Amino acid sequence: MSEQGGAVPDAVEGRYFREVLGHFPTSVVAITTTDSDRQPGGMIVGTFMSVSLEPPLVSFLVDGSSNTLRTIRTAGRFCANALAGNQERLSRRMAGGPNRFEGTEWEESPLGNPVLAGIVAWVDCTVEKIVELGDHQLVVGRVRTLRVESMKTPLLFFRGGYGDYLSSAGLLLDRLVGW
Repeated sequence: MSEQGGAVPDAVEGRYFREVLGHFPTSVVAITTTDSDRQPGGMIVGTFMSVSLEPPLVSFLVDGSSNTLRTIRTAGRFCANALAGNQERLSRRMAGGPNRFEGTEWEESPLGNPVLAGIVAWVDCTVEKIVELGDHQLVVGRVRTLRVESMKTPLLFFRGGYGDYLSSAGLLLDRLVGW
C-alpha cells in the first residue's frame, strides 16, 4: 500500500517510465577518455552527479554494453565535460556513431583525457568503483583535478529536447505567465 492508501503497482511500463522521467531536466555531459593508442573515446550522459566531498567523488550511469565504458574500465580514468548551451550539435555527434570526435577540438587533461573546447567546466577522475545496476553501470570516479572553463550557460535536456538554462527558464516563465 502507498502512503495514500492505494495499491502499489507491481511493474512500471518502460515507455511511461521514460516519458515521466523526461520531465526531470538533466545536464548534458560528455564523458571522455582515451584508449591504449591515445585515441579519444566519448559518450553523452544525463546522469552526472556529485557523490561525496570527502573524498571527492562523482558518478554517472551508462548502458552496460557501451564501448566507451569498456575503454574507461581499461584506462581506469575519465573526464566529465559539462557542455555549454551552444553545443547541441556536439552532443548529438557524441551521442552515437563512429566519428564522435570528428571536427572536435580538445586538449589533454592532466590524466590524459580529452577536455573539449568551449565547455562550461570539466572534472578529471580515476575510476573508484563500477557497480552493475539493472541494464546500466554506475561509474564512480575520484576527482583528481577540475576547472571551470567559461561562464556560459549549460546545455540541458528536458522533455525530449535540448536547451540552455536561460532559454529553458524563459520558455517556462512565458508559459506560466501565458505569453
